[in-house]
Amino acid sequence: MDRKEANMMGFEIVAHAGDARSNLLEAIEAAEKGDFEKAEALVAEADESINDAHNTQTSMLSQEAAGDEIEVGFIMVHGQDHLMTTLLLRDIVKHLIKLYKKG
Repeated sequence: MDRKEANMMGFEIVAHAGDARSNLLEAIEAAEKGDFEKAEALVAEADESINDAHNTQTSMLSQEAAGDEIEVGFIMVHGQDHLMTTLLLRDIVKHLIKLYKKG
């Protein structure tokens, strides 16, 4: 896989993770207002976007495991960073929703 193709996959990961991040931040706002149904729906939407990002990541990992050389550039590194911070945000948001419910 050349760098251009890897970059495109990196952009895909950034886009999906970014969508998830937006949903998660909106979920916190909904939970703050006591709209837990909306908050949980937004977390579910975020999970779908995270799964899409993860599927792109897994595709690359599978290609590399099969022996395909992959030129990784800054865009892919940025994508991985974006995905990992979004995963952390998801865990925090789920915890915050639980706390708001107890509230």
